[in-house]
Amino acid sequence: MSAVSDRLPTFPWDKLEPYKKTAAAHPDGIVDLSVGTPVDPVPELVQKALIDAADSPGYPTVWGTPALRDAIAGWVERRLGAREVTHKHVLPVVGSKELVAWLPTQLGLGPGDRVAYPRLAYPTYEVGARLARAEYEAYDDPTELDPEGLKLLWLNSPSNPTGEVLPKQELTRIVAWAREHGVLVFSDECYLELGWEADPVSVLHPDVNGGSYEGIVAVHSLSKRSNLAGYRAAFLAGDPAVLGPLLEIRKHGGMMTPAPTQAAVVAALSDDGHVREQRERYAARRTALRAALERHGFRIEHSEASLYLWATRDESCWDTVAHLAGLGILVAPGDFYGPAGDRFVRVALTATDERVRAAVERL
Repeated sequence: MSAVSDRLPTFPWDKLEPYKKTAAAHPDGIVDLSVGTPVDPVPELVQKALIDAADSPGYPTVWGTPALRDAIAGWVERRLGAREVTHKHVLPVVGSKELVAWLPTQLGLGPGDRVAYPRLAYPTYEVGARLARAEYEAYDDPTELDPEGLKLLWLNSPSNPTGEVLPKQELTRIVAWAREHGVLVFSDECYLELGWEADPVSVLHPDVNGGSYEGIVAVHSLSKRSNLAGYRAAFLAGDPAVLGPLLEIRKHGGMMTPAPTQAAVVAALSDDGHVREQRERYAARRTALRAALERHGFRIEHSEASLYLWATRDESCWDTVAHLAGLGILVAPGDFYGPAGDRFVRVALTATDERVRAAVERL
């Protein structure tokens, strides 16, 4: 066990505990804007679908029910502009973090293989490479990487933590480069439906991939768009030559989305109304928090999409974390996402309207 755990970095969120205690001591309580965990209710139609499927005594299938595959394929075509998506082009997963952490292992990567991810990135991309004992590196422009031995290239648009969106022409250029060099692309698009000042595009769009899914897979989650973080519901869509072997591996590993969750996902992907309502909630919180942070002396960079504001006071991120904790506000230090974030903090929009108002008043 120690041999595996020794491969991993210190769990970053443990470092926030002293600041969380400081913020919690505020007379009006903590405003926790550190972790992007949804706080609004699960849509009623999704809850009803879950309840209706509660009597599920048998084992679910890893590939999901035909209804689930239909729902995923339909959503990918309707929302992402993808074409001719069949059941072979989709695969449900047990939340996107599980997939990110274990993907290099499931792809058979190991020592001598390389995994690359953005300079500022979700820490689990690195964790996945470490678990597989593969090499890993961060990039500014992936096309400047040495393709030799590069087996997995992570894209992330909209970005966590910065909210940056890669334009369509940039995605097209990167996909073409990766195909030229035989590099597998996984595009983390979990925040795609939360564009504010930009309209995020998927690698599954024909303008990006030329109508072919060869060598590309998109990762999507229902955690943010539908408040289903507690359900562990996500899926992959893209190259059947990649998803087919992954399905077989995941069958052996018993990586099954529970049957009630599968039914809930069908309901969630079949309804766009609740997504619009949730977007409106986040948009109002974003407007209020952004204005308050800027009045307080912060500069906001990127943040044109996703559920975060990427903010700086041009000082150490930990000094900023301490300053805000003194106001009873907890945020994530930018260096959780790489050394390049050491003068930024990530401010989540995932707090109730009442807690957001409290943060605005304190700022």
